[in-house]
Amino acid sequence: MRCPKCSCSDDKVIDSRTSREGAAIRRRRECLGCHFRFTTYEQVEQPKLMVVKRDGRREEFSREKLLAGIRRACQKRPVSEEALEDIVERVIADLSGAVDGEVSCQEIGSRVMDNLRQVDPIAYVRYASVYRRFEEATDFVQEVKKLETKHDTLTARLPGL
Repeated sequence: MRCPKCSCSDDKVIDSRTSREGAAIRRRRECLGCHFRFTTYEQVEQPKLMVVKRDGRREEFSREKLLAGIRRACQKRPVSEEALEDIVERVIADLSGAVDGEVSCQEIGSRVMDNLRQVDPIAYVRYASVYRRFEEATDFVQEVKKLETKHDTLTARLPGL
């Protein structure tokens, strides 16, 4: 590992611990040349996943692109960066078992929407509007109606009725 400050390749590991729910190892390192301390992450390299787009094109899966889309939907919403990272990690974990190493963009979008729905309903509708290509206001209304929870209207029976 090269030091980000002086590019020296000699360093020592000061501390190691698991990170991202055991999916990675976080290491604190110290450069033996300039004594600069820095952090590295080690994780299992996943096989390449290809995304099949709506027009049939295939494109390599990009974690950064997925995170950017989720960030856009959560812009100016009270959703922490940690929650966004968790959504991305859950979606990637779900997709890691994809057959043939290919997954449709619809499958990715559906999984993101399922996770966003639990985190923030507004972000969910924003994401759905792009993912499902809403064209009219009625499309938004229908999606919001799906978010409404049914209230139990059970009325206790009155005696003698």
